[in-house]
Amino acid sequence: MPTLAQLRELQSIAQAGLTYTRDPYDRERFARLRDLTAELLAEQTGQTPAAVAGLLRVEEGYLTPKVDVRAVVLNDQGEVLLTREASDGRWSLPGGWADPGESPREIAVREVREETGQEVRALRLLSVVDKAKHPHPPDLWAVYKLFLHCELVGAGAGVHQANLETTDSGFFPLDALPPLSLSRNLPEQVRRAVTLVQNPALGVDVD
Repeated sequence: MPTLAQLRELQSIAQAGLTYTRDPYDRERFARLRDLTAELLAEQTGQTPAAVAGLLRVEEGYLTPKVDVRAVVLNDQGEVLLTREASDGRWSLPGGWADPGESPREIAVREVREETGQEVRALRLLSVVDKAKHPHPPDLWAVYKLFLHCELVGAGAGVHQANLETTDSGFFPLDALPPLSLSRNLPEQVRRAVTLVQNPALGVDVD
């Protein structure tokens, strides 16, 4: 059985072929390669072949990793801000997919506001994480995760507002983290991010 990394590479080859070829017969071959890859990716990720094939067909142009932006916010007690995900009932650093037209700073600030009710100011990049190099659950996409240090603006007394993506939020000490949404962040990533906030001389992690 091919690995998830190998399947993503096949997906990338198929997508690049569909993007650049002008030969109709080659287009058919690359489309078939994409569909076969979708079948194998479905086995790896637990999704249906039809669902995976549908997602892959939506992708156009040269295939690149998706970008996930996460905000790392601490209160005066050194506790970290987390939000509870509606999709799995587990907790994560506020954040989500990067949208065109917004910078990582803007995305972090907006996501914190929408998911927790807190107002923050984005200060600096803490780490760039290749999701495939960490023990997350299998994911269909190649993902780069950006962790940004954000500081509370004002008293930090924001109130969580009901929304479609999250159901609660709060500050937690590192030694008492709630069950985390592992597709979004791992315990060691949260702890490392807080360490980088508290020790700027460590610089930026890149992996």
